[in-house]
Amino acid sequence: MSSPAVFVAVILVIASLFSPSLSQICSSQQFTNNKVYARCSDLPVLKSFLHWTYDAANSTLSVAFVAPPDKPDGWIAWAINPNAPGMVGAQTLFAFKNSEGEMVVKTYDISSYSSIMESSKLWFDVKDTAAEFSGGMMRLFATLVLPEKGKTTLNHVWQVGPSVTDGFPAKHGFQPANLNSKGTFDLLSGESKSSASGDSRVTRKNIHGILNAISWGFLFPVGIIIARYMRTFKSADPAWFYLHISCQCSAYVIGVAGWATGLKLGSESKGITYDVHRNIGIALFCLATLQVFALLLRPKKDHKYRFYWNIYHHGVGYTMLILSLVNVFKGLDILDPATKWRSAYIGILVVLGVIALLLEVVTWIVVLKRKSNKTTKPYDG
Repeated sequence: MSSPAVFVAVILVIASLFSPSLSQICSSQQFTNNKVYARCSDLPVLKSFLHWTYDAANSTLSVAFVAPPDKPDGWIAWAINPNAPGMVGAQTLFAFKNSEGEMVVKTYDISSYSSIMESSKLWFDVKDTAAEFSGGMMRLFATLVLPEKGKTTLNHVWQVGPSVTDGFPAKHGFQPANLNSKGTFDLLSGESKSSASGDSRVTRKNIHGILNAISWGFLFPVGIIIARYMRTFKSADPAWFYLHISCQCSAYVIGVAGWATGLKLGSESKGITYDVHRNIGIALFCLATLQVFALLLRPKKDHKYRFYWNIYHHGVGYTMLILSLVNVFKGLDILDPATKWRSAYIGILVVLGVIALLLEVVTWIVVLKRKSNKTTKPYDG
Protein backbone atom coordinates (compact mmCIF):
# COMPACT_ATOMS: atom_id res chain seq x y z
CA MET A 1 0.00 0.00 0.00
CA SER A 2 1.39 3.42 -0.92
CA SER A 3 2.27 5.90 1.85
CA PRO A 4 -0.61 8.34 1.01
CA ALA A 5 -3.08 5.46 1.20
CA VAL A 6 -1.67 4.43 4.58
CA PHE A 7 -2.05 7.98 5.90
CA VAL A 8 -5.63 8.17 4.62
CA ALA A 9 -6.42 4.90 6.37
CA VAL A 10 -4.88 6.22 9.59
CA ILE A 11 -7.02 9.37 9.36
CA LEU A 12 -10.21 7.36 8.85
CA VAL A 13 -9.43 5.08 11.80
CA ILE A 14 -8.62 7.97 14.14
CA ALA A 15 -11.66 9.93 12.93
CA SER A 16 -13.89 6.97 13.71
CA LEU A 17 -12.53 6.91 17.24
CA PHE A 18 -13.19 10.59 17.84
CA SER A 19 -16.50 10.88 15.96
CA PRO A 20 -19.63 10.18 17.97
CA SER A 21 -22.33 8.22 16.22
CA LEU A 22 -25.53 9.86 15.01
CA SER A 23 -27.58 7.99 17.60
CA GLN A 24 -25.34 9.36 20.37
CA ILE A 25 -25.72 12.94 19.12
CA CYS A 26 -29.50 12.69 18.79
CA SER A 27 -30.02 10.91 22.12
CA SER A 28 -27.92 13.54 23.89
CA GLN A 29 -30.37 16.30 22.92
CA GLN A 30 -33.04 16.80 25.55
CA PHE A 31 -35.95 19.23 25.62
CA THR A 32 -37.46 21.15 28.52
CA ASN A 33 -40.89 19.67 27.74
CA ASN A 34 -39.35 16.18 28.16
CA LYS A 35 -40.81 15.14 24.83
CA VAL A 36 -39.20 12.19 23.05
CA TYR A 37 -39.36 11.77 19.28
CA ALA A 38 -39.28 8.55 17.29
CA ARG A 39 -36.62 9.64 14.81
CA CYS A 40 -33.79 12.14 14.48
CA SER A 41 -31.74 13.30 11.52
CA ASP A 42 -28.38 15.08 11.70
CA LEU A 43 -28.92 17.54 8.84
CA PRO A 44 -25.88 17.94 6.58
CA VAL A 45 -25.39 21.72 6.96
CA LEU A 46 -25.89 24.56 9.45
CA LYS A 47 -25.16 22.26 12.42
CA SER A 48 -28.85 21.51 12.74
CA PHE A 49 -31.02 18.54 13.73
CA LEU A 50 -34.56 17.46 13.00
CA HIS A 51 -36.47 15.26 15.43
CA TRP A 52 -39.90 13.94 14.47
CA THR A 53 -42.70 11.49 15.20
CA TYR A 54 -45.14 10.56 12.43
CA ASP A 55 -48.65 9.36 13.22
CA ALA A 56 -49.86 7.72 10.00
CA ALA A 57 -53.37 7.09 11.30
CA ASN A 58 -54.01 10.78 12.03
CA SER A 59 -51.60 12.09 9.37
CA THR A 60 -49.85 14.27 11.94
CA LEU A 61 -46.18 15.10 12.16
CA SER A 62 -44.67 16.32 15.45
CA VAL A 63 -41.30 17.99 14.88
CA ALA A 64 -38.51 19.61 16.86
CA PHE A 65 -36.02 21.56 14.77
CA VAL A 66 -32.75 22.43 16.53
CA ALA A 67 -30.12 24.83 15.16
CA PRO A 68 -27.79 27.64 16.28
CA PRO A 69 -28.87 31.08 14.94
CA ASP A 70 -26.19 33.25 13.32
CA LYS A 71 -26.45 35.60 16.33
CA PRO A 72 -28.27 35.43 19.71
CA ASP A 73 -30.96 37.77 18.34
CA GLY A 74 -31.25 35.83 15.10
CA TRP A 75 -33.76 33.26 13.93
CA ILE A 76 -34.13 29.67 12.77
CA ALA A 77 -36.62 28.25 10.30
CA TRP A 78 -37.82 24.89 9.04
CA ALA A 79 -40.23 24.38 6.15
CA ILE A 80 -42.01 21.81 4.03
CA ASN A 81 -42.26 22.55 0.34
CA PRO A 82 -45.11 20.63 -1.33
CA ASN A 83 -43.74 21.36 -4.82
CA ALA A 84 -39.96 20.97 -4.88
CA PRO A 85 -36.87 21.14 -2.68
CA GLY A 86 -36.22 24.88 -2.45
CA MET A 87 -37.23 28.16 -0.90
CA VAL A 88 -39.97 29.27 -3.29
CA GLY A 89 -43.24 27.73 -2.17
CA ALA A 90 -41.84 26.72 1.21
CA GLN A 91 -44.42 26.53 4.01
CA THR A 92 -42.23 27.89 6.75
CA LEU A 93 -42.09 27.92 10.54
CA PHE A 94 -39.87 30.67 11.98
CA ALA A 95 -38.68 30.85 15.60
CA PHE A 96 -37.16 34.03 17.05
CA LYS A 97 -37.29 36.43 20.00
CA ASN A 98 -40.01 39.08 19.94
CA SER A 99 -39.59 42.65 21.20
CA GLU A 100 -40.16 41.44 24.79
CA GLY A 101 -37.38 38.89 24.46
CA GLU A 102 -39.76 35.92 24.40
CA MET A 103 -39.38 33.10 21.92
CA VAL A 104 -42.25 32.94 19.40
CA VAL A 105 -43.15 30.86 16.33
CA LYS A 106 -44.56 32.47 13.18
CA THR A 107 -45.72 30.88 9.93
CA TYR A 108 -44.92 32.21 6.45
CA ASP A 109 -45.84 31.08 2.96
CA ILE A 110 -42.80 32.11 0.90
CA SER A 111 -44.24 32.59 -2.58
CA SER A 112 -41.14 34.14 -4.21
CA TYR A 113 -37.63 35.41 -3.49
CA SER A 114 -38.65 39.06 -3.83
CA SER A 115 -42.04 39.10 -2.10
CA ILE A 116 -42.44 40.90 1.21
CA MET A 117 -42.79 38.34 3.98
CA GLU A 118 -46.07 38.38 5.87
CA SER A 119 -47.28 35.95 8.45
CA SER A 120 -49.89 33.72 6.79
CA LYS A 121 -51.77 30.42 6.91
CA LEU A 122 -49.89 27.43 5.53
CA TRP A 123 -50.68 24.52 3.23
CA PHE A 124 -51.05 22.39 6.34
CA ASP A 125 -52.61 23.09 9.73
CA VAL A 126 -50.18 23.91 12.53
CA LYS A 127 -50.82 23.41 16.23
CA ASP A 128 -48.93 23.12 19.51
CA THR A 129 -46.19 25.53 18.44
CA ALA A 130 -43.46 26.52 20.89
CA ALA A 131 -39.84 27.62 20.87
CA GLU A 132 -36.95 27.95 23.30
CA PHE A 133 -33.38 29.23 23.31
CA SER A 134 -30.55 28.00 25.53
CA GLY A 135 -26.93 27.01 25.22
CA GLY A 136 -26.60 28.86 21.92
CA MET A 137 -29.25 26.65 20.29
CA MET A 138 -32.80 27.54 19.28
CA ARG A 139 -35.45 24.84 19.31
CA LEU A 140 -38.68 25.02 17.34
CA PHE A 141 -41.57 22.69 18.22
CA ALA A 142 -44.77 22.13 16.25
CA THR A 143 -47.35 19.54 15.26
CA LEU A 144 -48.41 19.57 11.61
CA VAL A 145 -51.59 18.07 10.19
CA LEU A 146 -50.54 16.89 6.73
CA PRO A 147 -53.29 17.21 4.09
CA GLU A 148 -51.97 14.42 1.85
CA LYS A 149 -52.61 11.32 3.90
CA GLY A 150 -50.22 8.48 3.12
CA LYS A 151 -47.50 10.67 1.59
CA THR A 152 -44.35 9.86 3.54
CA THR A 153 -41.57 11.51 1.50
CA LEU A 154 -41.41 15.28 1.95
CA ASN A 155 -39.29 18.12 0.59
CA HIS A 156 -37.92 20.25 3.39
CA VAL A 157 -35.84 23.38 3.78
CA TRP A 158 -34.08 24.70 6.87
CA GLN A 159 -32.29 27.99 7.50
CA VAL A 160 -30.77 30.32 10.11
CA GLY A 161 -30.49 34.10 10.11
CA PRO A 162 -28.71 36.93 11.92
CA SER A 163 -31.48 39.24 13.15
CA VAL A 164 -35.14 40.19 13.34
CA THR A 165 -36.34 43.71 12.41
CA ASP A 166 -39.78 44.94 13.49
CA GLY A 167 -40.94 41.37 13.93
CA PHE A 168 -39.71 40.21 10.51
CA PRO A 169 -36.71 37.91 9.97
CA ALA A 170 -33.80 39.56 8.14
CA LYS A 171 -32.18 37.90 5.13
CA HIS A 172 -30.07 34.85 5.79
CA GLY A 173 -26.45 34.50 4.68
CA PHE A 174 -25.43 33.21 1.28
CA GLN A 175 -22.62 30.91 2.31
CA PRO A 176 -22.54 27.42 0.74
CA ALA A 177 -24.18 25.96 3.85
CA ASN A 178 -27.10 28.40 3.55
CA LEU A 179 -27.57 27.65 -0.13
CA ASN A 180 -27.53 23.87 0.34
CA SER A 181 -29.91 23.59 3.30
CA LYS A 182 -32.60 21.65 1.46
CA GLY A 183 -33.47 18.08 0.62
CA THR A 184 -35.98 15.29 1.14
CA PHE A 185 -36.67 12.95 4.04
CA ASP A 186 -38.79 9.86 4.55
CA LEU A 187 -41.11 9.96 7.54
CA LEU A 188 -41.06 6.19 8.02
CA SER A 189 -37.49 5.11 7.29
CA GLY A 190 -35.84 8.31 8.50
CA GLU A 191 -33.71 8.43 5.36
CA SER A 192 -32.70 11.99 4.54
CA LYS A 193 -31.14 13.16 1.27
CA SER A 194 -29.67 16.50 0.27
CA SER A 195 -31.07 18.19 -2.81
CA ALA A 196 -29.56 17.03 -6.10
CA SER A 197 -29.12 20.67 -7.04
CA GLY A 198 -25.58 21.64 -6.13
CA ASP A 199 -24.59 18.13 -5.04
CA SER A 200 -21.76 18.00 -7.59
CA ARG A 201 -20.38 21.29 -6.36
CA VAL A 202 -20.67 20.25 -2.72
CA THR A 203 -18.85 17.01 -3.56
CA ARG A 204 -16.01 18.95 -5.18
CA LYS A 205 -15.78 21.22 -2.15
CA ASN A 206 -15.55 18.18 0.09
CA ILE A 207 -12.83 16.71 -2.13
CA HIS A 208 -10.96 20.02 -1.96
CA GLY A 209 -11.23 20.01 1.83
CA ILE A 210 -10.18 16.36 2.22
CA LEU A 211 -7.15 16.72 -0.08
CA ASN A 212 -5.90 19.77 1.78
CA ALA A 213 -6.61 18.36 5.23
CA ILE A 214 -4.61 15.23 4.36
CA SER A 215 -1.72 17.13 2.74
CA TRP A 216 -1.19 20.42 4.59
CA GLY A 217 -3.08 19.40 7.72
CA PHE A 218 -1.62 15.92 8.33
CA LEU A 219 1.20 14.70 6.08
CA PHE A 220 3.13 17.96 6.30
CA PRO A 221 3.16 18.09 10.14
CA VAL A 222 4.07 14.37 10.28
CA GLY A 223 7.02 15.05 7.93
CA ILE A 224 8.24 17.83 10.21
CA ILE A 225 7.98 15.59 13.29
CA ILE A 226 10.03 12.90 11.51
CA ALA A 227 12.76 15.36 10.52
CA ARG A 228 12.97 17.08 13.89
CA TYR A 229 13.10 14.01 16.13
CA MET A 230 14.15 10.88 14.23
CA ARG A 231 17.46 12.32 13.06
CA THR A 232 18.56 12.54 16.70
CA PHE A 233 18.91 8.76 16.74
CA LYS A 234 21.99 7.60 14.83
CA SER A 235 20.37 4.27 14.00
CA ALA A 236 17.60 6.12 12.10
CA ASP A 237 20.06 7.73 9.66
CA PRO A 238 19.46 7.94 6.68
CA ALA A 239 15.97 6.35 7.01
CA TRP A 240 14.56 9.49 8.66
CA PHE A 241 15.63 11.58 5.67
CA TYR A 242 13.84 9.37 3.13
CA LEU A 243 10.72 9.19 5.31
CA HIS A 244 10.77 12.98 5.63
CA ILE A 245 11.12 13.43 1.87
CA SER A 246 8.36 10.87 1.19
CA CYS A 247 5.94 12.64 3.54
CA GLN A 248 6.68 16.12 2.24
CA CYS A 249 6.60 15.15 -1.45
CA SER A 250 3.32 13.29 -0.94
CA ALA A 251 1.94 16.32 0.89
CA TYR A 252 3.07 18.58 -1.95
CA VAL A 253 1.50 16.47 -4.72
CA ILE A 254 -1.80 16.02 -2.87
CA GLY A 255 -1.76 19.67 -1.75
CA VAL A 256 -1.26 20.94 -5.31
CA ALA A 257 -4.25 18.84 -6.40
CA GLY A 258 -6.31 20.37 -3.59
CA TRP A 259 -5.04 23.87 -4.43
CA ALA A 260 -5.98 23.46 -8.11
CA THR A 261 -9.44 22.22 -7.09
CA GLY A 262 -9.83 25.32 -4.95
CA LEU A 263 -8.87 27.62 -7.82
CA LYS A 264 -11.44 25.90 -10.03
CA LEU A 265 -14.14 26.28 -7.39
CA GLY A 266 -13.21 29.94 -6.93
CA SER A 267 -13.50 30.65 -10.65
CA GLU A 268 -17.02 29.17 -10.63
CA SER A 269 -18.14 31.18 -7.59
CA LYS A 270 -18.79 34.61 -9.00
CA GLY A 271 -19.46 37.09 -6.24
CA ILE A 272 -18.44 34.65 -3.47
CA THR A 273 -14.86 35.07 -2.29
CA TYR A 274 -12.91 33.87 0.73
CA ASP A 275 -9.93 36.20 0.52
CA VAL A 276 -8.00 35.05 3.59
CA HIS A 277 -8.43 31.33 2.81
CA ARG A 278 -7.49 31.87 -0.84
CA ASN A 279 -4.44 34.04 -0.09
CA ILE A 280 -3.08 31.62 2.50
CA GLY A 281 -3.56 28.79 0.00
CA ILE A 282 -1.59 30.66 -2.66
CA ALA A 283 1.16 31.48 -0.14
CA LEU A 284 1.39 27.81 0.86
CA PHE A 285 1.69 26.69 -2.74
CA CYS A 286 4.47 29.22 -3.42
CA LEU A 287 6.42 28.34 -0.25
CA ALA A 288 6.03 24.59 -0.83
CA THR A 289 7.25 24.92 -4.42
CA LEU A 290 10.21 26.95 -3.17
CA GLN A 291 11.04 24.19 -0.67
CA VAL A 292 10.94 21.54 -3.39
CA PHE A 293 13.37 23.46 -5.61
CA ALA A 294 15.57 24.36 -2.63
CA LEU A 295 16.07 20.65 -2.04
CA LEU A 296 17.92 20.49 -5.37
CA LEU A 297 20.30 23.19 -4.09
CA ARG A 298 20.88 21.59 -0.68
CA PRO A 299 24.61 21.93 0.19
CA LYS A 300 26.56 19.04 1.68
CA LYS A 301 26.82 18.82 5.46
CA ASP A 302 30.35 20.22 5.59
CA HIS A 303 29.70 23.08 3.13
CA LYS A 304 30.13 26.59 4.55
CA TYR A 305 26.64 27.62 3.33
CA ARG A 306 24.85 24.61 4.84
CA PHE A 307 24.24 26.51 8.10
CA TYR A 308 22.38 29.30 6.25
CA TRP A 309 20.46 26.82 4.12
CA ASN A 310 19.28 25.08 7.29
CA ILE A 311 18.05 28.38 8.75
CA TYR A 312 16.10 29.10 5.55
CA HIS A 313 14.71 25.55 5.28
CA HIS A 314 13.56 25.35 8.89
CA GLY A 315 12.17 28.89 8.92
CA VAL A 316 10.08 28.35 5.79
CA GLY A 317 8.98 24.92 7.03
CA TYR A 318 7.67 26.15 10.37
CA THR A 319 6.00 29.13 8.70
CA MET A 320 4.21 26.72 6.39
CA LEU A 321 3.17 24.57 9.35
CA ILE A 322 1.44 27.52 11.04
CA LEU A 323 -0.21 28.68 7.80
CA SER A 324 -1.33 25.12 7.02
CA LEU A 325 -3.14 24.63 10.31
CA VAL A 326 -4.73 28.09 10.17
CA ASN A 327 -5.99 27.46 6.64
CA VAL A 328 -7.41 24.03 7.44
CA PHE A 329 -9.58 25.62 10.14
CA LYS A 330 -10.50 28.45 7.76
CA GLY A 331 -11.67 25.77 5.33
CA LEU A 332 -13.68 24.04 8.03
CA ASP A 333 -15.41 27.35 8.79
CA ILE A 334 -16.33 27.70 5.11
CA LEU A 335 -17.49 24.11 4.57
CA ASP A 336 -19.29 24.11 7.92
CA PRO A 337 -19.38 20.30 8.25
CA ALA A 338 -20.94 18.42 11.14
CA THR A 339 -19.20 19.18 14.44
CA LYS A 340 -17.86 15.62 14.61
CA TRP A 341 -15.48 16.23 11.70
CA ARG A 342 -13.93 19.31 13.30
CA SER A 343 -13.66 17.36 16.56
CA ALA A 344 -12.01 14.45 14.73
CA TYR A 345 -9.40 16.72 13.16
CA ILE A 346 -8.72 18.44 16.48
CA GLY A 347 -8.31 14.99 17.99
CA ILE A 348 -5.72 14.09 15.32
CA LEU A 349 -3.79 17.29 16.05
CA VAL A 350 -3.88 16.55 19.77
CA VAL A 351 -2.44 13.07 19.14
CA LEU A 352 0.33 14.53 16.95
CA GLY A 353 1.01 17.21 19.57
CA VAL A 354 1.35 14.65 22.37
CA ILE A 355 3.68 12.52 20.22
CA ALA A 356 5.80 15.60 19.42
CA LEU A 357 5.96 16.59 23.09
CA LEU A 358 7.08 13.12 24.18
CA LEU A 359 9.69 12.98 21.43
CA GLU A 360 10.91 16.45 22.40
CA VAL A 361 11.59 15.22 25.92
CA VAL A 362 13.24 11.99 24.73
CA THR A 363 15.49 13.71 22.19
CA TRP A 364 16.63 16.33 24.70
CA ILE A 365 17.57 13.55 27.12
CA VAL A 366 19.56 11.82 24.36
CA VAL A 367 21.34 15.02 23.34
CA LEU A 368 22.22 15.99 26.93
CA LYS A 369 23.55 12.48 27.63
CA ARG A 370 25.80 12.70 24.58
CA LYS A 371 27.15 16.07 25.69
CA SER A 372 27.70 14.73 29.20
CA ASN A 373 29.63 11.73 27.90
CA LYS A 374 31.87 13.98 25.81
CA THR A 375 32.72 16.30 28.71
CA THR A 376 33.46 13.42 31.15
CA LYS A 377 35.63 11.46 28.70
CA PRO A 378 39.22 11.32 30.07
CA TYR A 379 41.93 13.14 28.17
CA ASP A 380 43.91 10.83 25.89
CA GLY A 381 47.41 12.30 25.69
